[in-house]
Amino acid sequence: MTGTRYSYLGPEGTFSEEALRTLPDAADGALLPARTVPEALDAVRTNDADAALVPLENSVGGAVPVTIDDLAAGSPLQIVREVVLPIRFVFAARPGTAPADVRSVAAHPQASAQCREWLRRTVPDATVVDVLSNATAAVRTAAGEYDAALSTPLAARRNGLELLAEGVADHPDAMTRFAVVTRPAPPPPPTGNDVTTLAVYIRHDQVGALLAVLTELAVRGINMTRIESRPTGERLGRYCFFLDCTGHVADERMGAALAGLHRICADVKFFGSYPRAGGEPPVPPPAGMADRDFADATAWLDRIRAGKPD
Repeated sequence: MTGTRYSYLGPEGTFSEEALRTLPDAADGALLPARTVPEALDAVRTNDADAALVPLENSVGGAVPVTIDDLAAGSPLQIVREVVLPIRFVFAARPGTAPADVRSVAAHPQASAQCREWLRRTVPDATVVDVLSNATAAVRTAAGEYDAALSTPLAARRNGLELLAEGVADHPDAMTRFAVVTRPAPPPPPTGNDVTTLAVYIRHDQVGALLAVLTELAVRGINMTRIESRPTGERLGRYCFFLDCTGHVADERMGAALAGLHRICADVKFFGSYPRAGGEPPVPPPAGMADRDFADATAWLDRIRAGKPD
């Protein structure tokens, strides 16, 4: 029987491949490199892949815009898992290249952003050229298009490049968060340490619309761990907001919050509830905001409606 078919941002040797190989079922699955993040996600939409692993957020560079924009604009997909990977860049070139000879550096935009100061100090006269992935940087450098590459150790090794420097990032403890994305399905069961990801589209003709969104979460004791604005493309000043919240859609308080957001927002897109891969432990809800408190309140209300007050 064929294993899971995973599409990912290729070519071979990217951090996406490295993150994908941490999944237990990836060893027996088919790994399908894609040229771009939208291509990887579209493979899932068209059933050419069962799941995609794509970068979602970096601890230095922030959200990966192409991923969240495609999730918002394309037909529905759902995050079912996340992978957090330490990021270790290398500076590599064809054998015999000296750092002083480097005049062009191929790099993914996230890589150059995370290594900006190192590049400025080490190769101040070099031009940094954006490419589609860290592995592509290695491939095109090996082909002679560029003098050097910011890349992954795996891609540098596979393409026969010589390491001029290792651990070149400005922030040595940088991490990237990847999302495993499938076609819509019931979310994995709650674990007690989960993330819910969604996009909310506020009503721009209402004063305090964003405050109303945050209030729906705050009054239910839901901790928001990330908020990111992205233009909707309609016109200037029109934005949607991507949120990561602690909790699961199966939780009473999260369900109530999502229903409240659906009531007050122009649109709400649910991208999944899934286990948290790492980071700090969840913030406990305030007094009276635990799931059992919501269940008790619902039961009390049901008794009143049935004419059986306490």
